[in-house]
Amino acid sequence: MQAVRDVPAPGATIGRPLRILVTNDDGVHAPGILALRKAMDHLGEVFVIAPGTNRSAIARGITIHDPLVVDEVEMADGHPAYSISGTPVDCVRLGALGLIGGPPDVVVSGANLGLNLGDDVTYSGTVAAALEGVMLGIPAIAVSQDALGGGSGPGHEYDFAAVTAFAARLAPLACAERFPRHVIFNVNGPGVPPGGLAGARVTRLGRRVYDDSLVLEGTEGSSRHFRIYGEPMSHDMQPGTDLSAIDDNLLSVTPLHFDLTDLEGMDRMARWEIDSLLASVAGVS
Repeated sequence: MQAVRDVPAPGATIGRPLRILVTNDDGVHAPGILALRKAMDHLGEVFVIAPGTNRSAIARGITIHDPLVVDEVEMADGHPAYSISGTPVDCVRLGALGLIGGPPDVVVSGANLGLNLGDDVTYSGTVAAALEGVMLGIPAIAVSQDALGGGSGPGHEYDFAAVTAFAARLAPLACAERFPRHVIFNVNGPGVPPGGLAGARVTRLGRRVYDDSLVLEGTEGSSRHFRIYGEPMSHDMQPGTDLSAIDDNLLSVTPLHFDLTDLEGMDRMARWEIDSLLASVAGVS
């Protein structure tokens, strides 16, 4: 794996060991969060707040109608963790608002059981947790890993060593004053065995091609049961994307931000005489 150059020592950018919040969307007892937390241990004090159950593809969902239930649990190696009834975004909010005694220096989300590439990032609870960090002014990293030989979810075999070690090297960089606070690192590792990683590449988001279809799986009284998702996905073969990096057995690092504003669109709309359009609907209710 290519070296990350000019990486400051743990805590060097803020003068003390880092306070790190680790979360995920696969659940507090998933193997990826355990591997990620272990990789972060040497950087400072690591706190784990994660959903008690799998909340994959929840995106930026939050809990607003029910109280959040928090239980103190132990991870597989005995490390304490908080298991919550809510979503990955809820986890980051709880950490930032005082559950761990004060806001963290950095949020690290993952390691997800499966990749979060291209258009997938808009559905991902893993990426959403990291984005919540930067929304709150906290540096953040999202980490995802393909299963060996491809695939995702429980029942597959994963090697998290390279992607979590890489994330641990990135954490001090994300905390550096020169790094923009509105940007997250979205890190994805290919499903290759130890020694099979060809390097790392800074990438842009690619485009997924979904082959979804509406399938009626059965009926029960007046109810019909449909399935939409679950078919294998493909993608556009474009160089420089996160998808192409994974195809090349490279670790992909994509800087993402939350500003969805289309600046070129604003310029085009400025020529539409918006004031006259507004005047035409004045008084319409």
